[in-house]
Amino acid sequence: MDDGILIRKAEMADWEETMAMTWKTFMKFEAADYGVEGVDNFRNFIADPMLRRMFLLGTYHMFVATHFGKIIGMVSLRDKNHISLLFVDEAYHRKGIGRRLIDTIGAFSKEEYGKEEITVNAAPYGFGFYRKVGFYSTSPLLTNGGIKYTSMKKEIGEKDGKII
Repeated sequence: MDDGILIRKAEMADWEETMAMTWKTFMKFEAADYGVEGVDNFRNFIADPMLRRMFLLGTYHMFVATHFGKIIGMVSLRDKNHISLLFVDEAYHRKGIGRRLIDTIGAFSKEEYGKEEITVNAAPYGFGFYRKVGFYSTSPLLTNGGIKYTSMKKEIGEKDGKII
């Protein structure tokens, strides 16, 4: 069944819409856990011209989920196997989109770079989701620059010939 949802590599024209969705979702679900310093640092990170330049140069990989053309989710990768950002629009939570984005970025990391695991610094809001999709903690809850996170990782494996 075609649900109209497509996961694809992000294009240059996707940047602004993707970051707007990311900021809106962050503010709705995560900002309250971070305080002023954390919110400012997150905003500065996603608005950093260097990050955008790295994306345009192809060194900061990003995939988007679209629903009939509208960007409804995103995941980005740095250092070949570290999830830098993962956000899904509120209207699309609990529909398997985050899991599909994780599967896509994991397969990309394995195929492109030969990585056997992916890592993430999970925000308190996303911690339960990451555990549900197979990540495990590698640190206690930490805070850096007002950003709260737990370092986590997941092995990239194969099941029935498909990378999972």
